[in-house]
Formats: sequence, C-alpha cells, structure tokens
Amino acid sequence: MPLEVGTKAPDFTLKSKQSSGLVDVQLSKNFGKKNTLLLFFPLAFTGVCTQEMCDITAGLNAYASEHVDVIAVSVDSPFAQEAWAQKEKIQVTLCSDLNKKVADAYGVLLPDLIGLGATSARAAFVIDKQGVIQYSEQTPSPKELPNFHAVKATIAKLK
Repeated sequence: MPLEVGTKAPDFTLKSKQSSGLVDVQLSKNFGKKNTLLLFFPLAFTGVCTQEMCDITAGLNAYASEHVDVIAVSVDSPFAQEAWAQKEKIQVTLCSDLNKKVADAYGVLLPDLIGLGATSARAAFVIDKQGVIQYSEQTPSPKELPNFHAVKATIAKLK
C-alpha cells in the first residue's frame, strides 16, 4: 500500500543522467521552497510509461508556474532513462531507483511485473513544501495512469 496522506515523505537521493553527467537529485532540497510531484513508473521504453512522461513533459510549464518540481522514478538505470528521454523528448527529471529502496519506502514496489522481477508500481504523490504527502495514489494496474485531475486539484490547494 502506498504511503498515506499526512505522512512525512521519506527523503531520498537518487541518480539522474543529465547533460552534465550523473547528478544527485535529493527530495529534501525542495522542502521549504517548492512542492513536489513525485511519480513512480514501472519501466522506460514501454507504451503507458512513454505516454505518461510525454504528457507530463507537454504540461511541465503548468507545473512550473505552480512552483511544483516534477520528479519521476523507475528501477531503470540512469543511462537507460537518458536514452529513453532523448528518444521520446522527455524533459521530466528521471531518477534511477535501481536498488528499489525508494519504491519500497513509499510502499509502491511490485514484487514481480510480468515475470521481469520487482519494479515500481505506477503511483503519484504530491508532497508539500514541508515534506508532507498531500496526495497519494497507486493505480490498480501498471496500465492505468494516475488521476491527474485530482493531482492538479491538490496542487491548486497548496498555493
């Protein structure tokens, strides 16, 4: 089960491959400054994950205008994520949870996805500036997208 609304969001530092090389992305750097939309997705280079990240990329300016940092996490390596982002023109910050500790900490680790082993579920968390989860959703199946209308409604209340 995903962490519940009102829970302090577990901090993490994950690797992200950017043009400058491997960089650390730390959730708590947003605390006191901006809200965070934290998305978990199962695997790069898959249909639903590509749709989700391309849709989020298309709407990134709307999140930025609300002072929301979007971070997407999967169990893929940062190098696979970078190749996928370049191929699909994804501009969301993609972070590698290769050891699966962050997905586990948030309660969204699937033990086995179609025989491929453990991956993160598809999930969305809105974390406020104080580091408290204000929205929590794990989709019933990895083929379903989070309720982004509810995500945006939660963000709108956090001004």
